[in-house]
Amino acid sequence: MGDKPTIAISHLGCEKNRIDTEHMLGLLVRAGYGVDSNEELADYVIVNTCSFIEAARQESVRTLVELAEANKKIVITGCMAQHFQEQLLEELPEAVAVVGTGDYHKIVDVIERVESGERVKEVSVEPTYIADETTPRYRTTTEGVAYLRVAEGCDYRCAFCIIPHLRGNQRSRTIESIVAEAEQLANQGVKEIILISQITTNYGLDIYGKPKLAQLLRALGKVDVPWIRMHYAYPTGLTPEVIAAIKETPNVLPYLDLPLQHSHPEILRAMNRPWQGQVNDAIMERIQEVLPQAVLRTTFIVGFPGETDEHFEHLLQFVQRHQFDHVGVFTFSPEEGTPAKDLPFQLAGEVMDKRRSTLMELQQPISYKRNQQEVGKVVDVLIEQENPETLELIGRSARFSPDVDGLVYVSGDARLGTIVPVAIAHADHYDLYGQVVNN
Repeated sequence: MGDKPTIAISHLGCEKNRIDTEHMLGLLVRAGYGVDSNEELADYVIVNTCSFIEAARQESVRTLVELAEANKKIVITGCMAQHFQEQLLEELPEAVAVVGTGDYHKIVDVIERVESGERVKEVSVEPTYIADETTPRYRTTTEGVAYLRVAEGCDYRCAFCIIPHLRGNQRSRTIESIVAEAEQLANQGVKEIILISQITTNYGLDIYGKPKLAQLLRALGKVDVPWIRMHYAYPTGLTPEVIAAIKETPNVLPYLDLPLQHSHPEILRAMNRPWQGQVNDAIMERIQEVLPQAVLRTTFIVGFPGETDEHFEHLLQFVQRHQFDHVGVFTFSPEEGTPAKDLPFQLAGEVMDKRRSTLMELQQPISYKRNQQEVGKVVDVLIEQENPETLELIGRSARFSPDVDGLVYVSGDARLGTIVPVAIAHADHYDLYGQVVNN
């Protein structure tokens, strides 16, 4: 190793950001840098930041300030670097470099320039880069799970969202490239591949001239991996072809993460959602009819400017009617640089918080009932961790995606990173409990 500095990465933000972290680690390791998980011992700390909403920025800033107070040399990457490059360099003298979301693949070059005394600003105004299966990658998730990015960026301009500004327009990878990476992951023993992008149902539109998600799913069906999970399925993109591909490809889980955001046509219009009034009962009923076994997850924003009691009541009834397995609720965050920030009729924080808890309280018994339906069944569980104190195993069934849904607490013997049958004995609002079934 010799005289190369050691580098730690502090990771914040989403699973799309996590892939960038993993590629930076892979590139640094390949170039011979020591990668240390201990920030105190490392010469440099790369902070991969999030800038999606105010709370995420505050967490990123707290991390940066703590490291600066510990006199660390900081390289700032990720969404906040893209968003606030000048301010960050100005306010954090400890920052030796800022690197944009479309520039993380230059990390080795950035470190070399910093080592020679330069203060580096490497930020493409319009990010266009996307890594492929040849880019080194050092996985940081548990051994059984990996994220696979099928596209980056977004062509939509929803009124509340800063992501296109931070990540650029959509750029998809070819089906061949994605399948090649899936094969690599399967060969490393990965049991669950999670497909991610901003809008997975729009996959391929930019390079093939039309969405190719159905073809991609069928191609991935030939890869020897037990579970393929898809994130961010926009309901209008769940065409009959895509639904048929989900149904007919055994390793594609019927798990649909639908980022609906609201149910009322007026609010959807104000949000500038591309399908506006089409998130309605008909579309939900069609999905539930053709994929009756589907696990449905969704997210909603409450307190969007102009949301009245009637609009909110519409949303409550929608959630009551469709009985989603999992629901995430966010309060509206007015983001600098988005149209929604300047809309009239901004709601008070207390009103938004109250609506959020009302919606979550409405959903709780629904999630509970959904979990209760698993009791008495034997379900496949991917074992991800063990509690050394109790020797209890912890994993997830196909109904649960990492970090956002529940867990399955398992007694019995199983190797980490394997999928085993578990008899579910009981359930609470969020999690399931059961025992490994030994043949």
